[in-house]
Amino acid sequence: MMEVAYVCEWEKRPKSNHCPSIPLVCAWSCRNLVAFTTDLKNEEDEKEVSHMVHIIDTEHPWDVYSIYSGHAEVISCLEWDQSGSRLLSADGDGQIKCWAMADHLVNSWETSLGSAVDGDPIVALSWLHNGVKLALHVEMSGSTNFGEKFSRVKFSPSLTLFGGKPMEGWLAVTVSGLVTVSLLKPNGQLLTASESLCRLRGRVALADIAFTGGGNIVVAATDGSSSSPVQFYKVCVSVVNEKCRIDTELLPSLFMRCTTDPVRRDKYPAVTHLKFLTRENSEQVLLCASSQTGSIVECWSLRKEGLPVNNIFQHRSPVVGEKQPMILKWRILSATNDLDRVSAVALPKLPISISNPDLKVASDTKFCPGLGLALAFHDGSIQILHRLSLHTMGVFYGSSSGSSQRPGDEPAIKRQRAGGHTVHFKALQFSWTSLALAGVDNHGKLHMIRVSPSMGQMLDMNILLRHLLFLLEYCMVTGYDWWDVLLHVQPGMVHNLVEKLHEEYMRQNQALQQVLSTRIVAVKASLCKLSVATAARACDFHAKLLLIAISATLKSLLRPHVLNTPDKSPGDRLAEICAKNTDTDIDKVMINLKTEEFVLDGPPLQSLQQLIQWVGDFVLYLMANLPNQGSIVRPGFGFLRDGSSLGMLREMMVMIRIWGLLKPGCLPIYTATSDNQDSMSLLFRLLTKLWLCSRDEGHPQEPDEPLIDECCLLPSQLLVPSMDWLPVNDGIICKLQGKQPLRLQFGKPYSLPGLNSTAQVEIFSRSPGAQRMDNLRCLHMGVCPTEESKACTRCGCVTMLRSPNKTNAMKQWEQRWIKNCLCGGLWRRVPSTLS
Repeated sequence: MMEVAYVCEWEKRPKSNHCPSIPLVCAWSCRNLVAFTTDLKNEEDEKEVSHMVHIIDTEHPWDVYSIYSGHAEVISCLEWDQSGSRLLSADGDGQIKCWAMADHLVNSWETSLGSAVDGDPIVALSWLHNGVKLALHVEMSGSTNFGEKFSRVKFSPSLTLFGGKPMEGWLAVTVSGLVTVSLLKPNGQLLTASESLCRLRGRVALADIAFTGGGNIVVAATDGSSSSPVQFYKVCVSVVNEKCRIDTELLPSLFMRCTTDPVRRDKYPAVTHLKFLTRENSEQVLLCASSQTGSIVECWSLRKEGLPVNNIFQHRSPVVGEKQPMILKWRILSATNDLDRVSAVALPKLPISISNPDLKVASDTKFCPGLGLALAFHDGSIQILHRLSLHTMGVFYGSSSGSSQRPGDEPAIKRQRAGGHTVHFKALQFSWTSLALAGVDNHGKLHMIRVSPSMGQMLDMNILLRHLLFLLEYCMVTGYDWWDVLLHVQPGMVHNLVEKLHEEYMRQNQALQQVLSTRIVAVKASLCKLSVATAARACDFHAKLLLIAISATLKSLLRPHVLNTPDKSPGDRLAEICAKNTDTDIDKVMINLKTEEFVLDGPPLQSLQQLIQWVGDFVLYLMANLPNQGSIVRPGFGFLRDGSSLGMLREMMVMIRIWGLLKPGCLPIYTATSDNQDSMSLLFRLLTKLWLCSRDEGHPQEPDEPLIDECCLLPSQLLVPSMDWLPVNDGIICKLQGKQPLRLQFGKPYSLPGLNSTAQVEIFSRSPGAQRMDNLRCLHMGVCPTEESKACTRCGCVTMLRSPNKTNAMKQWEQRWIKNCLCGGLWRRVPSTLS
């Protein structure tokens, strides 16, 4: 059901201040960034404690970015925003800080914003809701329409600006019963206000925050005693005359069932965990009461009930249309039996619909993601319970049970007894598809745990593939990272998943296909890297992403010659003419175009020469390798039947030919054996013949013998370029397919053997003395680059951190990738020696 994927620990374990009274906090963003805290004592002055925030991306967990947070007290809350790019931290002194990526790098963070309620510890923290809510319908998982599988739920933002745009900001609850709101104005300034939750302020030991569809905020709070009521408050935030206003209202409260049970009345004196089941559902709450030795968990639901009418009013004649008065009342849904002492709780983030049809289909197909919540216990184990019935769905017995201990270590039981304290999780968080758990133990080690989509139940392979496909589609639609889904993809599943994903994508309407066009290519590329048999196809998908981007950039330079032109842009007309004209002579195709639309100044063309060179080199590589696509699948194989990509290459060859007449210096450079050879005409002729074979994608034809013979002669006519522009992924996902957990150390890169050791594809080989490539600018950086670089966390694409270009055209190209890579992955800074 659950397996350890990897364990990260400090090489030299620092003196730790982790006693049970000091919480550790962990938060997992939708971009697969994990943030967690530790509190470290100064070796010289033991009274001085540094409160650290650590941020990793799950693909490179050893590359930890540690921040001396500047918090004077223990950090009590960490919260990612909805985009996964900003982080809030709050402490026991009432200080709240907002962290953002510096230069859009996941291993470089800075803080510029913050608020404070001096001396009042923060117990709950949340970003305001942006009004985007999606429901995932398991019942519709067999549907061909993404809109039916993942429906947009009508949900209002917590606060809106002019025109309905959601206003950004955060909300916190303090230990003295104060609610404080900070709003981010469009000009970058902060608008803050504080208000008491109710007139009679009291101590708030635990609190949680949820949102309603009408734009209100609900706060649940308790003073920590299980004999006291759990109070609920409605909070409304508004801006009046440029000032933030907070209105609060008392809602129905509840008493925990265990305190009214005569057997358990005094057994569990303290409420240790209070959580809404989801942030968008204020009508279901999870409560955990504990003693020194055990815990009990209860799940409550808010229901509308009819108010009974006194007998005095029963006999009067009813008024037409009068309805029975209704009230809101908390009812217990389910409760556990006596449990071991709970140390941490994790709630699922997958927005699975909990309607009866969806729950029935999930039960029948054993689709468990989003249905289970995780409880960590002081004995080191984790249980996953059904979020409504609280029955056990799966158990993890702790990483100290032998699989993750180092060779030569003592048995786990001996070590636990000697140390006196069992290793257990102080903080636990689900990933965004609920297929992985991140946990920090009481020694400050980070654990990543795989959670099976079926909770370990045996499934038919087709059903398992359908579950994984469903979650991949969800990630495609939402834009969330799918790293945690890849944890469960075995090499043998890759081909089927890629094919089924393509089939489902082709069934969507044209508009949605256009929106998801690059995202699906990125998903296919990351899937193909998981298997040796499909690794070459991953190269094709990356090349396709680059091809689409270059094509869009070059076409965007074209301008109509006359302003009041027909609807079609010059780029559209170019595509239409190239599709109709099947002539193999590039000059005859060029004659049909209005060449005045292609007239550009010299400097933009010259600065884009490296991208133009990539197009020329790629066409040459494809055609030269056409005869070799036999027993072994090589990079480029996927383009042979991809009519749309070949057509795109053909259009760019025509465009480049016209530009070459204006500025010969922008043309791609070929090393030919003959001085009088027109290399572009030769390549265009061969490319057109191949395109004619595959332009009807429903019935592709095999290339004929004369074409293959001509392609066989290409290496003797032109020098064929190497494929050293392909990115080499140095992430960890390819090493997690086996069942053995990896043990890693922070700050020490895990030496991952490249594909050379297993795959018999010489195109992947990179000799130590080979030139390093800037994969986005298509530039050589030398054998030992001195420039600082950044690499994609997903595909490994490397590019220089600072731009060497001065021209506007190239700067525009670079600005497209300032936040994200071609594949949509995030950037991380890499030292010059590793780039």
